[in-house]
Amino acid sequence: MNVRTNLRNVAIIAHVDHGKTTLVDELLKQSGTFRTNEMVAERAMDSNDIERERGITILAKNTAIDYKDTRINIVDTPGHADFGGEVERIMRMVDGVILVVDAREGCMPQTRFVLKKALDQGLRPIVVVNKIDKPMVRPLDVVDEVVDLLIDLGADEDQLEFPVVYTSAVSGSSSFDPDPEKQEDTITYVLDTILENTPAPIDNSDEPLQFQVTMLDYDNYLGRIGVGRVFRGKIKVGESVSLCKTDESIKQLRVTKLFGYFGLKRVEIEEAKAGDLIAIAGMEDINVGETVTPVGKEEPLPLLRIDEPTLQMRFMTNNSPFAGREGDFVTARKIEERLMKQLETDVSLRVENTDSPDQWVVSGRGELHLGILIENMRREGYELQVSKPQVIIREDEDGTKIEPFERVIVDVPEEYTGSVMESIGLRKGELANMNTNDNGQTRMEFIVPSRGLIGYRNEFLSATRGYGILNHTFEEYRPFISADIGGRRSGVMVCIEPGKSTAYSIGALEDRGTIFIEPGVEVYEGMIIGECNRDVDLAINAVKGKQLTNMRASAKDSTQVLKRPRVFSLEESLTFLNDDEYCEITPESIRLRKKVLNKNEREKADKRRKLGKE
Repeated sequence: MNVRTNLRNVAIIAHVDHGKTTLVDELLKQSGTFRTNEMVAERAMDSNDIERERGITILAKNTAIDYKDTRINIVDTPGHADFGGEVERIMRMVDGVILVVDAREGCMPQTRFVLKKALDQGLRPIVVVNKIDKPMVRPLDVVDEVVDLLIDLGADEDQLEFPVVYTSAVSGSSSFDPDPEKQEDTITYVLDTILENTPAPIDNSDEPLQFQVTMLDYDNYLGRIGVGRVFRGKIKVGESVSLCKTDESIKQLRVTKLFGYFGLKRVEIEEAKAGDLIAIAGMEDINVGETVTPVGKEEPLPLLRIDEPTLQMRFMTNNSPFAGREGDFVTARKIEERLMKQLETDVSLRVENTDSPDQWVVSGRGELHLGILIENMRREGYELQVSKPQVIIREDEDGTKIEPFERVIVDVPEEYTGSVMESIGLRKGELANMNTNDNGQTRMEFIVPSRGLIGYRNEFLSATRGYGILNHTFEEYRPFISADIGGRRSGVMVCIEPGKSTAYSIGALEDRGTIFIEPGVEVYEGMIIGECNRDVDLAINAVKGKQLTNMRASAKDSTQVLKRPRVFSLEESLTFLNDDEYCEITPESIRLRKKVLNKNEREKADKRRKLGKE
């Protein structure tokens, strides 16, 4: 069987923040892909603003380098399970994977998630133990953890015989020796290991064409772009081809442009053959999983399985008293157009219409997935409101209600284990594993209903005084637990008067809870400006000023010193919400509010709801 000895296709997979993208940077630099005088940003593969700010990879990205007369195609994949749909499809494009594991943290939830996807495709991993220059590293223990994980996931003997490279991607050093002192100032150990251990793709370019789309991209000039692998045959610019659709229909189209990858650039090419990773433009109707074949020889490849959404929330036009003040795009038509555009490239997203023309149910893979869509929309000038995120409850074949569960790994100092176990126990979590290392750090593994994790992160940080680390990833659907799980237990402070907040009012409220705003902020009736100490909502006047008289007190007024307000990030705002609240999002502000703004109307609605439950 012929193989393309001068080509390798490999994906880099890891838990979030274990150094995948930094490693790709070094491979690009040390392979000579960039000119010596070329300015290259850190984490060059993370091109999106949000990716750079948060230090995470959201979309899988292709790059290619030349090393020892061999073209190595590298796909950098996301580490977050919310973007796991990307990882699963990437595994179909490549012949090998590089598993990056932190030399101190070891195997984490997403390590398990991404590795399982690779093993399902029969790929053999190359293990890179990264961050070897950090203090308190334990490289040999980490390799043992990877072996245990592979056995746990059902790896075969060949997959268990994996090569190991020890690296510090940020320093650009590597070695086959676990001793940090024996690191060499080169990353070529990784490149040599790829050449020796990743199988070369089969060269069957004389057979009929099969090209499958695994990712979508979008260009304002070219429209939708299908990214994928040529599994057999050749494809040329200008030729007519058949597109085998997911609904089994067939469309005939012409290939207008082909692109290959080199470094950080998409390079226009005239022809590609079996084994190449390419992008194809000019097919407006192309979707993930569809196969391009020759006309008259339509043999589609098996469809790609895309993970179903697990979380949903309502998106709606902003109808607060401040609607239209800060956004450029505020109408239902504009918001719907933007959501439909997102569906062009995000295959894990679902958008459904509702009875109301200005509301949509948007489903995604998690809080982060939906939060990043909302963040992108607000940066583009959109103004909207969203409801509390809800997990998607399904029914299995027997008609039994099932809900998503997640695997949670918690790293905390030993003294906080009791409070963490208690708080997760209240959210119906089950302890699966627990061990304590020599440094007094305890690692606990739980299986928890996804419902129980909405809004849990803030409670967890309070319970561990900020010393805890929490990671979770989707595990599976299990029978529904018929109990109230999670949710905010405290009440909120709700404004009853519009106007500008005053230091006098805020100072008087500080003993009753945590304030979210500063003096001088414009508020409206029904807006939430703080969290209450008790489990009831408090109607407050935040705009009341001090009554001034011409009577002088014997002691002068002391200057009011206010506590710093608590400022929420977008994700924190979404998980803080209760069922009767909305989050108002504009390019300049994130505000929390009650669905019913008027106090009297709200009390009537609460009474009706309680009577309905009884």
